[in-house]
Amino acid sequence: MIKFIHTADIHLGLQFNNVSFNKEKAFARRREIWQTFQKIIKKSIDEKVDFLLIAGDLFEWNYFTLGDIKRLRDYLSICKDVNVIISAGNHDYIDQNSLYNKVEWSENVTIFNNNLDKKFFKDLNTVVYGYSWDRIEIKESEILNSFIREEEMKEILIIHGDISSKSNYLPLDLNILKDLDMDYIALGHIHKHEFFTNSIAYSGSPEPLDFSETGDKGIITGEINKTGTKTEFVPLSKRQFHIKDINLNNEMGYGEITDKIKSIKSGIIESDFYRINLYGYIDSDLDLRSLVIDLEDCFYHIEIIDKTEPDFDIKALEESNVDNIVGQFIKTMKKEESDNPLFKDSLHYGLSALLKGRVL
Repeated sequence: MIKFIHTADIHLGLQFNNVSFNKEKAFARRREIWQTFQKIIKKSIDEKVDFLLIAGDLFEWNYFTLGDIKRLRDYLSICKDVNVIISAGNHDYIDQNSLYNKVEWSENVTIFNNNLDKKFFKDLNTVVYGYSWDRIEIKESEILNSFIREEEMKEILIIHGDISSKSNYLPLDLNILKDLDMDYIALGHIHKHEFFTNSIAYSGSPEPLDFSETGDKGIITGEINKTGTKTEFVPLSKRQFHIKDINLNNEMGYGEITDKIKSIKSGIIESDFYRINLYGYIDSDLDLRSLVIDLEDCFYHIEIIDKTEPDFDIKALEESNVDNIVGQFIKTMKKEESDNPLFKDSLHYGLSALLKGRVL
């Protein structure tokens, strides 16, 4: 039996330059990604896995330093009884200046080069195939065309690419991957975990990087035995990103709105990142601009996107604007009034535009 852990897209050293949270949280996220990587190493040791498969984008080429690569080397040398297999991706690609080539790695670490290559582990009756990028983009997809298998052994392929017919990031054909009939194919590049079969999967990122990466994040653990391959996704991230839509109405006061936001059920508000989209019609006199300040003591991180519309007192507005365009608009709309929910939307959008910047 062969045991493995599959991870990818860790992005050690990421600077978080284009995120919505502040520099202090960005610095904390960089540190937490390192901590999660250490957790993966510890898990591989504690569970006595045979292989730790890292399918690309282990670190950020533009921001990683020589000190960082030495730190990485030292961490991987700790798990000396685990075969660490690395196939570089588009963020940690291997060219002549790659930091991968600047240090001497311990014997348990294998880093594949820019040709599809293989390494035999005869004591485990296993061969591992891998391929590393040498540039930022790879548009061709012929890498697997001349593939020669070792059918007498257990076979694992580790590769960073995009299962898509058209991609600048090593397009891969799922049918070709299936036809290889590997015991396991460890994929990297897509940050959301996905199983195509029990033996072909993206592990996704072990830590989410921004609000585009919601849901559970972690690693894949697996076993290969005489009956086949068994795999399981294991959540591992320290934090999650959540995007939540909340509908309000004109009967809700400020306190009721804050209570509704604080009552969110998913995730852990004390440790996760939240982006709240507010919808609906609210009292036109209600000011929601202080919500983030009033809620930040309850949340580790919260953003409020106010998409509400003021619920106008139509009768009062009509009476006070008889002789202007606002009154004329209300009168015209009332003639077309219906039960269609789009009618209320049209009325309120029109009034919002007409009253913008006016003091009532």
